[in-house]
Amino acid sequence: MKVAIIGASGFIGSAILNEALSRGHEVTAIVRHPEKITVTNAHLTVKKGDATNEAEITPLLAGNEAVISAYSAHDSATYVKAINAIINATKKSGIKRLIAVSGAGSLEIAPGVQLLDTPEFPAEWKGGATATRDAFNVIKQSTDLDWTVISPAMMIEPGERTGKFRLGTNQVVFNDKGESKISSADYAVALVDELEQPKHIKQRFTLAY
Repeated sequence: MKVAIIGASGFIGSAILNEALSRGHEVTAIVRHPEKITVTNAHLTVKKGDATNEAEITPLLAGNEAVISAYSAHDSATYVKAINAIINATKKSGIKRLIAVSGAGSLEIAPGVQLLDTPEFPAEWKGGATATRDAFNVIKQSTDLDWTVISPAMMIEPGERTGKFRLGTNQVVFNDKGESKISSADYAVALVDELEQPKHIKQRFTLAY
């Protein structure tokens, strides 16, 4: 497939980029700092673009079949501005498929109780978690896009690609030790699986070991 990855140089974005290229997809990486993309591949085109600037990124998306947003920001205002720009640019480019990286904060830890709203949620993560939750609420309103939002496990860290994990929907997925973990490589596997074989159109899902 021809796919644009916005934020392809970041922690999760770079894992998605590597996974997509390893499967032979034709990737346009849209980043603020092209020099951060050190991968070379015949199927990779790197373009400089600011995700918060709709007019700038719209022509960069043209010709792709899907858009993956791996954009990250630590404040809600910037993140929501970027998500609105990405949604509008995707529509104007005639692309129906949008897959967005989200956070675990908006997952439920108990019925009706989101992880972000629990007293135990680390204060240093609240800014980014609130931003991804607000962006998810914006994406949910895009009824004319075939969107999917993917929340990671509570802990997402560098690690091996196993291809083995469990999926969930809106609740945190725990293992039998009460842990919720996933590697960035396996998160990328789940995302590119969804790109190739859509199973969560207009839905959010999550994954963990």
